[in-house]
Amino acid sequence: MTDHVLLERRGPQLAITMNRPERRNAITVAMYAAMADAIESAAADESIRVITLEGAGEDFTGGNDLGDFMQELPSGGEDIPVWRLLRALARNLTPLVAAVHGNAVGIGTTMLFHCDLVVAEEGSRFVMPFTDLGLVPEAASSLILPALAGRRVAARHLLLGEPFDVEQAERYGLVSHRAAGGDLAATLARVVGALLAKPAEALRLTQSLLRGLSAGMVLERMELENGHFSERLKSDEVKAAITAFFSARAKR
Repeated sequence: MTDHVLLERRGPQLAITMNRPERRNAITVAMYAAMADAIESAAADESIRVITLEGAGEDFTGGNDLGDFMQELPSGGEDIPVWRLLRALARNLTPLVAAVHGNAVGIGTTMLFHCDLVVAEEGSRFVMPFTDLGLVPEAASSLILPALAGRRVAARHLLLGEPFDVEQAERYGLVSHRAAGGDLAATLARVVGALLAKPAEALRLTQSLLRGLSAGMVLERMELENGHFSERLKSDEVKAAITAFFSARAKR
């Protein structure tokens, strides 16, 4: 467990908060493990009817903590915490709502594809800079984003790594609810309250039907992406890109 992931029971709601605001909630290996444990446990607990996912401070998450991640590189078919989290999100059958503000970088955007509802505050920014780092997409985003928004839109954001805003995210089908500045918590509470007012079993069954037959394809695409991602981490391109990233950060 880590203090950088807060778990709070609010009656039938489990609130998961990434709590590393001084580092823009950059996700460490320990944080991935803690969130995977929490989602797997919640999915098996019928008293938990809604899971929420939030970020403390100014951003939802700045994405992967590269320094931490590079210390524990995956090898072969190793089951590392980030892959566990992604599978837990894909298999989860408890309604999951994310509340996004500030920046949602890399996995901060791709994990949203596996949330049932996404509330985003005006001014939020989404970006998936995988190719900039010499990497490939993850979380089945190479399957889900083209299905949601079309191949050309997906190419803009996965090939070119172009950021997009809340209005675009809503148009693509990534965001379900927009919140005015400063109104994110209240909007999230309204959405959670509306879910909890529904009959529990009907909600679970409907959520499972919405995921439907696509769940198998999503997990299959995740495994394909994970294999490429693991191989890319050993490449000279990734080493050069990450060296440049840390060099640029040191000059700020």
